[in-house]
Amino acid sequence: MAPAEDDISIDEKRVYAGSAGRTDAYVATGAGVVRVSLSADKVGAFDMVARDPARDVAVLSRGDGAADLVAAATPDGLAVAAVGDDPEFALVDDCPAVAVGATGARDGSLLVAREDGAVGRVELQGGEEGGPSAAPSTTRLGSVAEPRAVDGALVAGAEGVYRAGEDGLTDVGLDDARDAAGSGTPLAATGAGLYWLGNGWMTAREGAADAVAADGDGHAMAVVDGDLLVHSGAGEWEDETWAVADLPVDETVVALGYGPGVSVVVTGVGTLCVDAGDGWRHQVVGVREVAGVALADVEEDE
Repeated sequence: MAPAEDDISIDEKRVYAGSAGRTDAYVATGAGVVRVSLSADKVGAFDMVARDPARDVAVLSRGDGAADLVAAATPDGLAVAAVGDDPEFALVDDCPAVAVGATGARDGSLLVAREDGAVGRVELQGGEEGGPSAAPSTTRLGSVAEPRAVDGALVAGAEGVYRAGEDGLTDVGLDDARDAAGSGTPLAATGAGLYWLGNGWMTAREGAADAVAADGDGHAMAVVDGDLLVHSGAGEWEDETWAVADLPVDETVVALGYGPGVSVVVTGVGTLCVDAGDGWRHQVVGVREVAGVALADVEEDE
């Protein structure tokens, strides 16, 4: 088992990260948020950084010297912390949330789906020490029946996929959407299959698709009929451009994420697998009820 984060000094973290840099993977679980430090495909320390149940997690990149933020959708509301060595999560509202994602818009906002189906854009102003303020600006965009996932401007729900815009939500089709990827070519995982948006929704792979993620540069992963599929990175998205990944563990993948140069998957029994281009490595984190993963690029202190 990796050493506890408290047992690793800042200098040791810097040596560990080396020239590859450090990426932190934040994993949402029923017990809280777990942070796992990565350097390329090397898995380092991990620790619990929030101890309240989390249903989803997202990283919001900000410019102008402001610290990037990690946001967790929780039964008590939206909890946010600044990315860094000692993230301190704090609730910025008290409306139960089920899914959260960075919109990718210039305003640096989050798209949040609530337990009652409401979907809104949340803008977090700067607070003390580069963290978020406790008084975000929230704009309600509409509602979705049984929202399940948010990514970019896309919301996946029981009745299909919706796109968030300035004037509200637009139904863009499909049914029983379980996940969506809004970076680059839109992708959707549904009970009937994996789809990509071209001239309408096109079938990439038939079967029960439960999760999908993309990096915006043609790389993508999806879970279909229990298999982890990896997209080749080519410009096409048909069935033949996807291949089953050979993971080092025989476990069901439930969460997918991309970071700078790395692909990360987390299984239902708490094993984290990472690929930086030379094959998959894994580390047993030992958490259950995994609900999501998001990756943050960490700038080391001098």
